[in-house]
Order: sequence, then structure tokens, then C-alpha cells
Amino acid sequence: MWTKKSKILFVLYKLTAQWLPISQHSSLSKKMREFFGKRIAEKFGRNVNIERNAFFTPELKIGNNSGVGIDCEVYGPVTIGENVMMGPEVVIYTSGHKHDRLDIPMIEQGSSETYPVIIGNDVWIGRRAIIMPGVTIGDGVIIGAGAVVTKNVEPYVVVAGVPAKVVKKRLDNHIID
Repeated sequence: MWTKKSKILFVLYKLTAQWLPISQHSSLSKKMREFFGKRIAEKFGRNVNIERNAFFTPELKIGNNSGVGIDCEVYGPVTIGENVMMGPEVVIYTSGHKHDRLDIPMIEQGSSETYPVIIGNDVWIGRRAIIMPGVTIGDGVIIGAGAVVTKNVEPYVVVAGVPAKVVKKRLDNHIID
């Protein structure tokens, strides 16, 4: 939920820390973004890495040792577990546009309801993946680069494609076809 304080901190983040170098090149950049993240996000674990030009809202809950990648966009109520890796340019949506009526242009129909996204622990999300509203991603999942996740994903699988489909299962540290 946006408060006056979170709005001010978000603007300061957007004007300063968001544009600092990537964390790999500057520990000060990581610390600055962490400073703002702890004060903007609803829950912000230990050793969280928010990368350069990442966008997130105050409804973000993120666990220990997780990160939001370079140029990522995380909108609305999103819960990210622990030890989650996120590649660059990942987008996570929690709402969309209404399009039910044919007598009114879609642009005038407003936004749909908000559906939270939940991402489990030990998840790896590849570059430019898109996660749609209301999706739950289980523990140990790998999401291939460019995948569009439109449905819930069971734990310990690899998904890829548009729309994302299970391509492999992960069991006991071995990938099983």
C-alpha cells in the first residue's frame, strides 16, 4: 500500500539509487538500493539484491538472499521466497486491463482486479520471463528465458516457452526428462 512516506522514498529511489551501477561493480550501489528497499517494500529479507533500474512497489515481500534483476518490473502484491535468482528484464504483473465489453473501447474499461503472485524458495527466473497475475510458482522451479508463465507451476520443474510448459522435472539434484 502506498503511503506518503513510501511515495517520497520511492521518488528518492527513482532519482538516485535506481541509476547507480550494477551491484557486481559497486557494493555501495547494492547498499543504497537495499536502504530504500527496506523502507519501501512491505517485507525485505536479509542480503536482498535489488539491481540497477529495477522497479517494485510497496506491496513487495521478498525473502532472504533473493534478488530483483537489472531492469525488472515487479508490480503489485508479489511474494518472493528465499534464495530466488531473477535475470534481467523479468516482468511480474498482478493485474491487467478489462476487455469484457464490446460497446466500450478497452482503453476506457480500466484495470482488472489484482491477483497476487507467489514465488517459492530456490527459484531461478530467466531473462525476460513474464509472470502473469495470480500465478503461484513452487519451490525449486527454473523458468526459462523468455517464458510467459500464465498458470501455476508445480515444485521442482523446469518450464519454458510461450505459454510456459513443463519441459523437465528436477528430482534429488538430478534433472529427469
